[in-house]
Amino acid sequence: MLLSFFCFDFFCILTKVFSYIAEQNHSSTDIPLNKIWNQHGSIIAGGNGKGNGSNQLSAPSGICVDTDDQTVYIADTGNDRIIKWEYNATYGKVVAGGNRKGNQIDQLNGPKVVIIDKNDDSLVICDYGNKRIVRWPRENGAVGQTIIDDISCTGLAIDNNGDLYVSDDKYHTVRRWKKGEINGTIVAGKNGQGVDLNQLNSPNTIFVDQNYSIYVSDTRNNRVMKWMKSAAEGIVVAGRYDKENDLAELSSPVGMTVDHFGNIYVVDARNRRIMYWSPYATEGKIAVAANEKEAHSKHLSNPFGLALDRQYNLYVSDFWNDRVQKFCIVSDGN
Repeated sequence: MLLSFFCFDFFCILTKVFSYIAEQNHSSTDIPLNKIWNQHGSIIAGGNGKGNGSNQLSAPSGICVDTDDQTVYIADTGNDRIIKWEYNATYGKVVAGGNRKGNQIDQLNGPKVVIIDKNDDSLVICDYGNKRIVRWPRENGAVGQTIIDDISCTGLAIDNNGDLYVSDDKYHTVRRWKKGEINGTIVAGKNGQGVDLNQLNSPNTIFVDQNYSIYVSDTRNNRVMKWMKSAAEGIVVAGRYDKENDLAELSSPVGMTVDHFGNIYVVDARNRRIMYWSPYATEGKIAVAANEKEAHSKHLSNPFGLALDRQYNLYVSDFWNDRVQKFCIVSDGN
């Protein structure tokens, strides 16, 4: 560290301050502020027509990426299963469900969301058709365990403490379950369905950052909200109530994630594009524009789930095209 040979308290403190500033300035240069993605995606899962084969998908919804090895987990909604697709694999492996539609402990019914809980090496799944949340071992799991029942789950997140957050499109809330809790605590949207800053309307994907702020894709309000820890209301960080296609607006945002620098990435479903917002921006930028519904590699048909890896590559579930596409970052724009 600079000036580390000084032992006086003042100089030691000053040294730490200068070193911290230098480190922060260095880190900031690593942020790709004007990112550019390849507009032609590569199919990394599915793309072989609708079906239940190991190389097929049917209406994929939520996705998550294990950033350690780029394995993608997919809520294969139409096939009532969670399927795991390893990096560069041509076939997937069923890791939950896949035993036909049903409500038994080895079955799923239209799963919408899947996330990884590395605390116990498990998958947490919104089993939407069964109105429950189940936990399933990541490897060699024959059956799941119901951890929350009677809930219309549309989004899941886990914070640094291992607490589970769930968005509920029936009651238009986000709840947090600490370990051992039965009912959970409402942490966003306590005031019923609506457009006010203390309300949500069909919340979907959620993300919790290291400060325990909650980001919510507020789908029918055409916006993304951020609720600080213990806040009584949220702030709009992307989009607004009007649903248009200009850069300040969204139309039915669904999949969403946030990087370490606070940049927000969101699936703008009805506009068939992926947008991103820098912190405090008044309008977004287009990451991926796909204005047609065809199955071409530059097109998306009802994009839904979204994930981001460590290199800022984007993964998108292409719902009606029965595939997951990867859009690689090609430049930071600098």
